[in-house]
Amino acid sequence: MPPFYFHNKTQNKKNFMQADFTIIIPVYNEAESLPRLFQKMQEYINTAHKSSIVLLVNDGSKDESLAMIREHCANNPAFKYLSFDRNYGLSAAIKAGFDYVYTPWTGYIDADLQTDPRDFNLLFEQAADFDLVTGARRQRKDSFTKRLSSKLANKIRRFFTHDGMDDTGCPLKIIRTEYAKRIPMFSGLHRFLPAMILLQEGRVQQVTVRHYPRMAGKSKFTLWNRLLGPLQDCFAYLWMRKKYINYKISEDGSK
Repeated sequence: MPPFYFHNKTQNKKNFMQADFTIIIPVYNEAESLPRLFQKMQEYINTAHKSSIVLLVNDGSKDESLAMIREHCANNPAFKYLSFDRNYGLSAAIKAGFDYVYTPWTGYIDADLQTDPRDFNLLFEQAADFDLVTGARRQRKDSFTKRLSSKLANKIRRFFTHDGMDDTGCPLKIIRTEYAKRIPMFSGLHRFLPAMILLQEGRVQQVTVRHYPRMAGKSKFTLWNRLLGPLQDCFAYLWMRKKYINYKISEDGSK
């Protein structure tokens, strides 16, 4: 049995290639948030600066999320989905999205919509000059504990990565798909996407975006995965940076 199911893969690839931008949305037990998510993403698609589709990745949800996703995708051609056979975590969901994207640009947003999909248009204003553009949440609507732990985690990551990003944990990003597909993902590496683009000698930028309180569902984050987990992942990143293979072809006589 494969680790995930891709709904109507052949037809989806055709639809992907007719669009310019795919938005990956990991979903884990977000049944309460999904009706609003479907509505807001459709509103964005209707006004997007680039022709866009949504790829929902069900990360082994135990509530009604998968049934709701199936129904919505069956009736809305701009929405596609993958479904894992069990919970693998956020990095795996993003990695699966990267593997199944065929559009020139790939995006990422959280299902809780604490960031605004309309701000993808702000990110695309910088797209011509960069290979990854990430949001930076300036007025966060989270608890003091969450804001403090995220601030500390970002400082730790900047110390290790020197990526210059103030808010690498912001769940609103666009990436050139050719770069996204070359990222060697491991669990926790979603926190280092700008740094991994820099390893490929790509260009990164951050743009101030809006932030909202969570309207439904529950946060999946704890002190461990906000602070202690990222610290552990920094050492994995340092090892990868040391071992990372990057090359450019000057001539190609293989054809």
